[in-house]
This record gives sequence, structure tokens and C-alpha cells, in this order.
Amino acid sequence: MKIIAGLGNPGTKYENTRHNAGFMTMDKIADELHESWDHEKFSAKFIKIKYKGEDVILLKPLTYMNDSGISIRQCLDFYKASPEDLLVIYDDVDIPVGKIRLRQKGSAGGHNGIKSILSCIFTQDFDRIRVGVGKDPKIPMINWVLGKFRSEEQEDITDAVAHAAEAAIYSINHSFSDTMNRFNKK
Repeated sequence: MKIIAGLGNPGTKYENTRHNAGFMTMDKIADELHESWDHEKFSAKFIKIKYKGEDVILLKPLTYMNDSGISIRQCLDFYKASPEDLLVIYDDVDIPVGKIRLRQKGSAGGHNGIKSILSCIFTQDFDRIRVGVGKDPKIPMINWVLGKFRSEEQEDITDAVAHAAEAAIYSINHSFSDTMNRFNKK
């Protein structure tokens, strides 16, 4: 089983904001797999599919970013899955817009959604795809991540979301080490 969760904030107010890069990627994954977000379970938008023989759960937690771990914990518990089955996709201000980075474990790095997950699943050992949203030192961080992408960034974020979705889908039937080797290009 593979659980792929993209982080973001629910509601039209937050659509296409930097903090919703995880949700944007999940929407791209659903589109690529010809699925739709018709169900709710685990305090999340929820899709369950079989992909090339593998059971896959797609999640968009509706708990808001700072409580993302609650939804993910519910899903892990229900399926008796382990953190090794989990892939989390989220925004990262330390990566330029248009770039993605994959890693297998690590700290929260100041990201409140990841802090919530760490506090709910009690380990840093889960796969991650970080979607770059850049930063502007002149703009307070909260305003930056809750702000929308600039017009000149649209093509870059669209490319990054597509690349992250491709990596997530590839990871379903490949090791994450192989996925990192393929998608962590300079």
C-alpha cells in the first residue's frame, strides 16, 4: 500500500496559494490517473485506487495545514500502514519556484504541516516531495506562503507541479531511492 498526501489549506480563499502547492500536485496526480475528489474520509478529500497492482490512497487533508498530521495518522491507523508507506508532498520556501526536491527523511525545517505530521506519527522517516515556492525577504513569511503566485511564476509552478506529480506516480511502483535518482536532477 502507498499513501500519498499533499498538504494545503481547504477552501477557495487558499486556492493557488504557495502553501497549497501540495494540493495543486494532488490535483495533478488525480487528473493524470483520471480520478476525482468525490469522497471524504480521514478528515480529508480521499481517493482509493489500484495502480499497476498496488493499492494507493490519495489524501488532501481538510484539517488546515497546521493540523495535517491528524488526517494522516487517521489514515495510517485505519489501513494499519506504516510511515514507510507514506509520501508527503508540500511547499518549501527554501527551494526556488519551479524546482522540486525529493528526500526520504528529515526534520520539519520550520514547516508547520510537517511539524504536525512528525508530532502525530512520531518519526521523521517518511518520503517527501518538496515543491519550491521561493521566498521574498521583504514580505512576512505568513503573507508570502498564503499569497498567490506572481504571473511571471505561473509557468514555473505549473512545471514543478507536473514534475512532482510525475515523481509521485513513478514512486508507486519503484523504490523511493530510484525515484530520487530519477527526479532529483540539478
